[in-house]
Amino acid sequence: RSGKSWGMGDFGDLRTFARWAFRELRCHFILSNPLGAATPLLPQQTSPYFPGSRRFWNPLYLRIEDVPGAGQGEISRALGKLAGTARKLNHERLIDRDKVFRLKMDALEKLWRRFNQDPGFEDFCRKQGKPLEEFAAFCALAEHFKSGWKKWPAAFKRPDSPAVSKFASENFKRIRFHQWLQWLLDRQLARAAEELPIMQDLPIGIDPEGADAWCWQDLLAMNMTVGAPPDTFNTRGQNWGLPPFIPARLRDSAYAPFRQTIQAAIRFGGGLRIDHVMGLFRLFWIPRNASPSEGAYVYYPAEELLAILAIESHRTKAVVVGEDLGTVDPKMRTALKKRNILSYRLLWFESGPVNKFPRQALASVTTHDLFTIAGLWNGSDLAAQKTLGLHPNEDGTRKILRRLQKSTRLPANSDVNEAIVKTYGLLSQAPSMLKVAAIDDALAVEERPNMPGTTNAWPNWRLSLPEPLESIQKNKLIRKISAVLGDSGAKHRSASRKNTFHQRSD
Repeated sequence: RSGKSWGMGDFGDLRTFARWAFRELRCHFILSNPLGAATPLLPQQTSPYFPGSRRFWNPLYLRIEDVPGAGQGEISRALGKLAGTARKLNHERLIDRDKVFRLKMDALEKLWRRFNQDPGFEDFCRKQGKPLEEFAAFCALAEHFKSGWKKWPAAFKRPDSPAVSKFASENFKRIRFHQWLQWLLDRQLARAAEELPIMQDLPIGIDPEGADAWCWQDLLAMNMTVGAPPDTFNTRGQNWGLPPFIPARLRDSAYAPFRQTIQAAIRFGGGLRIDHVMGLFRLFWIPRNASPSEGAYVYYPAEELLAILAIESHRTKAVVVGEDLGTVDPKMRTALKKRNILSYRLLWFESGPVNKFPRQALASVTTHDLFTIAGLWNGSDLAAQKTLGLHPNEDGTRKILRRLQKSTRLPANSDVNEAIVKTYGLLSQAPSMLKVAAIDDALAVEERPNMPGTTNAWPNWRLSLPEPLESIQKNKLIRKISAVLGDSGAKHRSASRKNTFHQRSD
């Protein structure tokens, strides 16, 4: 977030960051968190991996000052008062989405009342068609009933019901408001993507009470959730609370949910990271109210899903990365490689030499679910897990730390900033097509953004970065990391004679 933010980062900040990252750091792409819409109610969903919709965006990311009409006369003064209140939230370390939601919705409703028709808006609504109409109707109904769709009266629980049609007719203006929000988001995200290719992150599922689940309820196993079995670093397994699609019904729908989801996420043509890409092959289903140890794998028509993904990737000339961490059948990786879907390789999980990383991969040090370099180096992450009673894999974590100390040739008491630069020096040796540096690492943040196995015990997805965008642009550690990765990138590009990401048609 920046000095212009209303308590959390927005697409205006993304645009500024993208322009700076390309011009000053010579970055070639940005990997963002999922941007999907939450149900427009309080409290706001904090996790971007629990979206109400994967096809439409979250209005919290709107830059209010960039909305048409925001700088005009009386409305400008009214917005200025709201902005003053909102920007006080920037001084708090924890992001308060509820307050941001109240302030931004107040501002947007004021702007909507003064909005004059725009041909671009009409064209957007026409192209988005029925999916946007249903999404906007859901938002208006959620506001009306003040809940997700499962708590609505029976007559409104289906999008094709007469009651919903009547409601849409009687609340036409409110539905248009929610369509307008999506038009604004589409325009602002497009402007950010013009500065630098943006690789969006696609969550594995959707909120069972949200818009997409309401629209596709007949295709979902509502009495099941998806997750992961117990493993080395999550000894209790994981339950993500997301309902899975029923494979046979998904096929009967001609894969409409999958096609629409991929088309939305990949529309701007930068790239797509598919979280838990094994879900295209199989998903770990857990009966609702059961533990992950009681789940089982259910298989999906991977050949057909991969074919759709290939078509949409080709249409937009977009890179696709499959997050293939955890329990992975080698045949799945072979199938992904065959279709030129990049693997996802983490320094923490690869015990072999970094220069042996696969070429066809996106290489990173860590993820949002794992410890940062600083958190590993000084032991604060392991201590936090023990305090929370998560039963961490202490031996495995210490093994990774010892391997890092050996590889960087740094003693245990070395400065954490030096350890971070040296770690990215290791990553720079990877021959992988794409390499990313986590902004949390670049700012020496100790806390991980998300702590698996917790809900309220850890401020998941609420920890802001310790510095605003204006300071980030002057941060010396970021420039050191960029230089380390940039030098490596130049060598690899010289060897291959091509720029992987910008020659997207390759």
